[in-house]
Amino acid sequence: MTIIYEADRRYAHHLATLLGEAVVVESAQALVEQVNTDRDEQLVLFGPGAPLADAVEFAGQCRLRRPELGVILLRPELDVQVLADALKAGVREVVDPSDHAALLAASARSRDLSRQLVQKQARPTGRAAVPGGPAPSPAGFEEAAEAQVITVFSAKGGCGKSTVATNLAITLAQGNKATGGRRVCLIDLDLAFGDVAIMLQLSPQRTIVDAVPVADRIDETGLRTLLTRYEPGPGVSVDVLLAPVQPAQAEEVTRDLITEVIHLARGMYDFVVIDTASAFTEQMLAALDATHHYVLVATPELPSLKNLRVTLDMFDLLDYRREARTVVLNRADSKVGLSMTEIEKVIRVPIVGFVPSSRDVPLSANRGVPLAAGQPQHPVSGAIRELAEKRFLGTAPVKRGIFARKKG
Repeated sequence: MTIIYEADRRYAHHLATLLGEAVVVESAQALVEQVNTDRDEQLVLFGPGAPLADAVEFAGQCRLRRPELGVILLRPELDVQVLADALKAGVREVVDPSDHAALLAASARSRDLSRQLVQKQARPTGRAAVPGGPAPSPAGFEEAAEAQVITVFSAKGGCGKSTVATNLAITLAQGNKATGGRRVCLIDLDLAFGDVAIMLQLSPQRTIVDAVPVADRIDETGLRTLLTRYEPGPGVSVDVLLAPVQPAQAEEVTRDLITEVIHLARGMYDFVVIDTASAFTEQMLAALDATHHYVLVATPELPSLKNLRVTLDMFDLLDYRREARTVVLNRADSKVGLSMTEIEKVIRVPIVGFVPSSRDVPLSANRGVPLAAGQPQHPVSGAIRELAEKRFLGTAPVKRGIFARKKG
């Protein structure tokens, strides 16, 4: 059951009807009494008529004393300072009350997070030693698994990098018969000219640049408020962190912020897929440093292959492990006068993934429905799925601290 704090009774009734089973309170004192009465409640909704100060104070207390109790704030208009104060206090999401779909989605995400926190608290912290097995972790700490971070990179634009990234994220979210669906976050780090929003037809109401004012104190709750959910099919979803709308805002996103965002996402998902800009900027190096697997995309054209070779040499200089690199040839069946032998002679590494050329790719981009979502049996979708099956699905979880960069 949801607790709704809203002084306007008619609007409170509207919210209760929208959310289903709910109880309405009209004051901070009544809210505290209700929360203390129902210790199993996991969501409090502060309506637009509830004082902001009450929401901030209540969220701050819950963050310390009862973190499994989620707080959502409804506000039709929100400036940066209000958002910063709300996130700092521990409000999980701030939603426009007129957007009913966003409100329902935010409530579902908050409840899901609360269930995970409750399960985490109930989980035993220590492990008994098993004869002949590994010793238990010291001081009762478990060796936790985290998301596999997959960065899709190409040093030349126009190679289909964003196409591979978006379709790969959807394919991983779909999972397979053995693994089922996976929790996936797609991050668009082509900060000046990101295409993920338009390729998925997502409205960029919030982007990574909205994290800049709270960069020094952002947490998982704050990150969730910046994500836009994409649902390509029943039971399948991808949380997307979109690139800034204005290219000038790209410089506001620092290397440290990118590192922190990826760090937070690793603890929240099974896979984090990163689409990147075609340059070795400080921001891109931050993403590459935090990556477990590199998907390097090229097309069968000499300029693209040359840039791929330069990228591989740069990766050697940066000490990124060779076994963590996966070369994907996009538009692999294009008749451009280069044989596969000639291509591999230029790049001097084996090609793992082959994505065929198809006019359906730009058509799907124009429709905002990637082929992995709209046409899962398409040859392009099949090639991406084969790549996912071969390299990512079914692999063991990544242990904390294991990255593609060599030690030392």
